Amino acid sequence: MAKWHKVYETGSPIRAEIIKGVLTERGIIAIILNKRESVYNINGNIEIMTSTEDVVQAINIIDNEITF
Repeated sequence: MAKWHKVYETGSPIRAEIIKGVLTERGIIAIILNKRESVYNINGNIEIMTSTEDVVQAINIIDNEITF
């Protein structure tokens, strides 16, 4: 079982999906962990998680190849 680590945090579900899509295209398995409050959807953030082996590569891709 892989250990998951946060590589990005955002309040925007759209940005989270874009980042997950880019990482998946590069061969990195990424998951979205929604930590927003479910009733009002105003508190909390959405985290992008990858396995331990992919953390450095994922962060480099997010920092250097994705712009918003």
